Amino acid sequence: MQHLRKVPSHIIKPTYAASGLVAESPQMVILQSKLDVDELRKAGQIARQALELALSLVEVGRTTDEIDKVVHSAIIDAGAYPAPLNYRGFPKSM
Repeated sequence: MQHLRKVPSHIIKPTYAASGLVAESPQMVILQSKLDVDELRKAGQIARQALELALSLVEVGRTTDEIDKVVHSAIIDAGAYPAPLNYRGFPKSM
């Protein structure tokens, strides 16, 4: 089993962060407040920047683990939790 990269305690973690288990999705549409939409927009910007960073790092000889390490650090530096990390047990941040 691979170890998961560390996430500082000040970063809010999703429910699956510790166990890898994902809660069932609600069966209804949840209306978001303006503040929620603003936060979702920020999250989308961080995700886009992470993908652009990952793409910029792709080159012959560089491993996906090396790319994941850099992207993980960038997401943490942005104050966010790397969404794929431990989602259904997925061991990487990207």
